[in-house]
Amino acid sequence: MWNQVYAPLSGNLGLSALCAALPIFVMLLMLGVLRTAAWKAALAGVVTAALVAALVYRMPAPLIAHATLYGAAFGLFPIAWIVFWAIALYRLTVETGQFDIIRASIGSITRDQRLQALLIAFAFGAFIEGASGFGTPVAVASAMLAGLGFSPFTAAAICLIANTAPVAFGAIATPILTLASVTGLPLPALSSGVGRICAPIALFLPAYLMLVLGGTRTLRAVWPAALVAGLAFGVTQFLVSNFVGPYLTDILSSFVAIVALVLLLRVWHPGDETAAQAAPLPTGLSAGTVLRAWTPYIFLVVLVLLWGYTPFKALLDKASVSFLWHGLDGQVQRLPPAAAKAGPYPAKFNLNLLSSSGTAVLAALVLSAIALRVRPGRLIAIVGGTARDLSLSILTIALVLALAYLMNYSGATATLGIAFAATGVAFPFFSAYLGWLGTFLTGSDTSTNALFGNLQVVTANKLGLSPALMAASNSSGGVMGKMISLQSISVAAAATGMPAAEEARLFRFTLKHSILLAGIVGLIVLAYAYLVPQWSV
Repeated sequence: MWNQVYAPLSGNLGLSALCAALPIFVMLLMLGVLRTAAWKAALAGVVTAALVAALVYRMPAPLIAHATLYGAAFGLFPIAWIVFWAIALYRLTVETGQFDIIRASIGSITRDQRLQALLIAFAFGAFIEGASGFGTPVAVASAMLAGLGFSPFTAAAICLIANTAPVAFGAIATPILTLASVTGLPLPALSSGVGRICAPIALFLPAYLMLVLGGTRTLRAVWPAALVAGLAFGVTQFLVSNFVGPYLTDILSSFVAIVALVLLLRVWHPGDETAAQAAPLPTGLSAGTVLRAWTPYIFLVVLVLLWGYTPFKALLDKASVSFLWHGLDGQVQRLPPAAAKAGPYPAKFNLNLLSSSGTAVLAALVLSAIALRVRPGRLIAIVGGTARDLSLSILTIALVLALAYLMNYSGATATLGIAFAATGVAFPFFSAYLGWLGTFLTGSDTSTNALFGNLQVVTANKLGLSPALMAASNSSGGVMGKMISLQSISVAAAATGMPAAEEARLFRFTLKHSILLAGIVGLIVLAYAYLVPQWSV
């Protein structure tokens, strides 16, 4: 058995931490400065981590190989399994023309641009985030707003800021599922923690959007709608994440927010709504046509709930295959202070192909294809196109998880965590900015959780804080870095037809909002850690 060492360079923690962080520095340099493709940056990070593990930590080569493959396997299943089918379902609605109907049904509810921003950028964008994530909501929502008459810059900026509170639960909760796999913490505890942090943000985010859109005058005019949207989304997000689970948090929260806004607009309209009218959007859509267009996502909600029903899940789990990862399980020993006591580092892989939430999305795809009368050949073509377009994204996910697991098993993550513990009582605040930094540079809350999730847990244990709260802080702080990531900026600019020269301006505009909102997340985490610690577990 190989023992981890946390200060391998002559017992010097500072120098050891710098070496441990080299894979992250390399990856961030390639992403943020050299502007290389994400998969190339992730691959460089993995190679660097392997060199650090071998040359600095003296980890045996077979263990390096097994830890890398073990992490990549988790990236492919269940993470990429969920992402793939979620985006395939979205592509089905696009290819069959149903998404245009969904878009028109949302956009025709009101001609007031301020209310359209709430409906589309905040509520509908969150729905798309929950269903597919990975840049899709910003692209879809910003294009919709630009098509309704918003300037490209305004449409992009509003959608980038709005795509914050739902990100942690995006793509059927892929970021939180990743966080659970990396940290070993219970999924319900992480879901609750992220929900408790993000729900307060969701409460005031619609009002914040109105301030960004037009200042206090705009907020005064539409404050009832901002209040209703925030309450509907935030309360639902809190309840679902804490008492149902993470998978449908975004989908149900956004659906409740859309319905609440529609009902409000039946009895209330802004007194000055003629000052902010968009061009009318003729639809001529019947209720049946609209319902048919929403059928794929109705199937998705029903099936994900069914897959989460304990008796049904237990039935599906009978087909699961679990096995210890030969060559890694029990071959690495964790030592204090990274662990409470010395003990073997387990490595167990669970191939729960039937009970995985990704399979529920696959079932929704098949039922949707039947309901929409999509021929098998066309469905196969849609799935094949999705595989082709996502191939590099899936490779990136596998590489990032490989990097995270290799750093965990080599002891590099523990070294960084022990070093971060030097921030002491202020760490709950800075933990949010650690997640923020990761998403800013990688463009993904999922990647941030893979990279820094276990680091947060190690540091929390060192400082006597709640590991679940610190892990949740990583994901919650990470969502605020989404609006300034290079990938998100590029997607928003492309979707709205904004000139490439305007991307720098868009970055500068969203940066101040990103820093401010991440700081608010840090303050919320501080409050939970020290004022209501009973909410931290």
